[in-house]
Amino acid sequence: MTATAYLDAAARIIDRTISTQLEAIEAAGALIAGALAGGHRLWAFGTGHSHLLAEELYARAGGLADVHAVLEPALMLHEGPEKSSALERLPGLARVLIETRDMREGDVVVIASNSGRNAVPVEFAEEWRARGGTVVAITSMAHTASVPSRAPSGRRLCEVADVVIDNGGVPGDALVPIGGRSAGATSTAIGALIVQAIVCHVAALLDARGLDPGLLRSFNLDPREDEPAAQRQTSAVTS
Repeated sequence: MTATAYLDAAARIIDRTISTQLEAIEAAGALIAGALAGGHRLWAFGTGHSHLLAEELYARAGGLADVHAVLEPALMLHEGPEKSSALERLPGLARVLIETRDMREGDVVVIASNSGRNAVPVEFAEEWRARGGTVVAITSMAHTASVPSRAPSGRRLCEVADVVIDNGGVPGDALVPIGGRSAGATSTAIGALIVQAIVCHVAALLDARGLDPGLLRSFNLDPREDEPAAQRQTSAVTS
């Protein structure tokens, strides 16, 4: 019944996220809504499997249209986990990523990093805050508290961000013991719920201000006859 064990454990983390992280989720949503209302933009970044949360925010049906994902191929997994794991520890790379993109003062960056310890996500947060931006971190506080930083500053992501959201995961991410090891990571599953909760809060806050949140509609829905042409164009690529 290992599948049940994983689902039960994940459900407990979801319940704990609702009871302990709602204030942080709403704070993140308020920061993002305020930035978008003021003409600034939302960015998303992560390395390794954490890049999946950047993709979860980007071009997603039901998501915000004005999202800019920093998807650096070498830091993702399709070029090999050894390469991405080595590069996410490389000091100075975060500055290159920022300087080669049109990131501006007042923009908000959501950075996902389960461990919160590697040089690239930590320096990305440090560099962006130094440039006048705001950082929302999604991390595992249990994991990050159990390991030292690999960033030159000695800081972890949770020590740099303006808002920190705990994904509730265990050190090492996998939580179902099997044969002396563990299976069943939760950071992506819970992280996706967190970012979608943020999106919903942002959209509601913008709508309450009388602003169009620019929510994307799936390309795989047929247009409605009464749907404005402009709305048909704000669609997302969702299988």
